[in-house]
Amino acid sequence: MRILADENIPLVDEFFGDLGDIRRMPGRAINRAAVEQCDALLVRSVTQVSREILSDSPVRFVGTCTIGVDHLDLDYFDEAGIAWSSAPGCNARGVVDYVLGCLLALAEHDGSRLDQRRYGVVGAGQVGGRLVEVLRGFGWSVKVCDPPRAAREAGDFTDLDDILASCDVISLHTPLDLSGEHRTFHLLDERRLARLQPGAWLINASRGAVVDNLALLDCLQQRPDLGVVLDVWEGEPEVDVALASLCRIATPHIAGHSLEGKLRGTAQIYQAFCLALGLEPRVHLDALMPAAGLEALTFGKGADEAELLSVLCRSVYDPRRDDASFRRSLVGEPEQRRLAFDALRKGYPRRREIDGLSVTLASSDEALVRVVRALGARLK
Repeated sequence: MRILADENIPLVDEFFGDLGDIRRMPGRAINRAAVEQCDALLVRSVTQVSREILSDSPVRFVGTCTIGVDHLDLDYFDEAGIAWSSAPGCNARGVVDYVLGCLLALAEHDGSRLDQRRYGVVGAGQVGGRLVEVLRGFGWSVKVCDPPRAAREAGDFTDLDDILASCDVISLHTPLDLSGEHRTFHLLDERRLARLQPGAWLINASRGAVVDNLALLDCLQQRPDLGVVLDVWEGEPEVDVALASLCRIATPHIAGHSLEGKLRGTAQIYQAFCLALGLEPRVHLDALMPAAGLEALTFGKGADEAELLSVLCRSVYDPRRDDASFRRSLVGEPEQRRLAFDALRKGYPRRREIDGLSVTLASSDEALVRVVRALGARLK
């Protein structure tokens, strides 16, 4: 078995080493010539796996260690009999932690209280659904827009126009659909961006083209009251430097780059690969997960809700470090910036997740307990 893997996928040797010969290369460099000598292809979102790349190749399995599948030609996979798998939910917790860190930074910048904001979550799948649970667990006001789910099931869903009219925090977590019934390409276009509430915060940690970046640049040049967070960009690794300069927080597509999220992605694809081959999985993630540097936090009787939320979230992730690193990279010629974008992703520092923390409270105050439980940390 010949396996070609994106060089940024962790634990490939540990999971796949006894299943075949492994070759690695940069994900953006994987092309038709590269797959001519492989039976299985392991990728991340930067690799477009299309008919043009795979036709007449020996590839019979494609695994993407990501939630999204917009970079995979699933129709061709079905036509050609190519087994495939994604890793749904693998980095959802990491993205939730990213959003929480961004909310804290935005509130600090504006001098506002998070519990007085009105939240709109667009896309309630693995990531958005978990974010909704956390925000509602805090007791905050949350509206949810997810047309595909609304069409399939009963639930408390609303439409995007209502969210634009009534929410002053909008967090986007939709897949990128270019032309389907629930098209999300430029979901926030010039017209919808113009309807953002005064002082609204907009967070996009889904796909860059869900927001019309040119229209957003024009909007921000006229609306300095808006607080925008972009982790994803149209045309990445090319980034509109002018747009990044107007964002409150700008990061290089790392929202879901928690250590657990990346390792889960590899583990899920390994499980799917074994299933496709009819093999019993012999390697398990629990045995490979490294110990955390920070495992427990203790809060005294003087702790309040705001302090507890801030300390817990920032103990595992503060987006301002990634923002600073990214802004330092936005210099030089376009090719230099593109290489820097990928370098930041490849060399991303280890980041753990909030639900791996154990929390001790000296006070049994119900409000504090609610925050810990909503975040998913273990309460001792």
